[in-house]
Amino acid sequence: MWTLCIVCLVAGLCFSCRGAPSEDQKRPLEVERRRMLDIHLRGREITDERVLHAMASVRREEFVPDEVRDQAYADHPLPIGFGQTISQPYIVAYMTQAVSPKPTDRALEIGTGSGYQAAVLSLLVDTVYTVEIINELTERATATLRRLGYGNVVTATRDGYQGWVEHAPFDVIIVTAAPDHVPKPLVDQLAPGGRLIIPVGDFWQELRLITKLPDSTVTMERKLDVRFVPMTGEAQEKAR
Repeated sequence: MWTLCIVCLVAGLCFSCRGAPSEDQKRPLEVERRRMLDIHLRGREITDERVLHAMASVRREEFVPDEVRDQAYADHPLPIGFGQTISQPYIVAYMTQAVSPKPTDRALEIGTGSGYQAAVLSLLVDTVYTVEIINELTERATATLRRLGYGNVVTATRDGYQGWVEHAPFDVIIVTAAPDHVPKPLVDQLAPGGRLIIPVGDFWQELRLITKLPDSTVTMERKLDVRFVPMTGEAQEKAR
């Protein structure tokens, strides 16, 4: 117990009167990470415990620029340079949950960006292949992922519109940039039973979940209205 000293408490002069700083005060990012999990994820129908554990395990502050590190667990996108962003935590968790990743899955990510989504996915699947069209982002993300020990992530600089046919088929494909239509090569590279989630549209976009059934029939489900950076390269050339 400590005795309340009104004068010192108001003035902020007497540390002993106010008591030692709590762990929450010492580690504000840890507090924000817990808040992210409890309010922005569990509080918004993210129920897959494996996804929640992955989101709790990956230190998002390691994937954002120093100047916005204190906002790492805020539920909004953050700039990472080159006109690109890291998606808000809720969207990362939502997209990951939607594709139902399994420990034996091979996953493809289109749009490596900071490497955060790949890191989350890597804790849930066997291997993540991730491609980024901006080489500087590929190099930075590769260095971050290696430094943090995400050894089952394979990176490359290439146009994501064509996927990565050399490593196909994929059980899971997550696309983090928006074309105005679903690229056929990505659907073709889905394994039977595979799941693809992708934002589609120009200014107004919708998140679509595409599933390839065991007989190779393809179904599509509209999920959320979203706002992603546009997919560049061949996607823009083929824009309808």
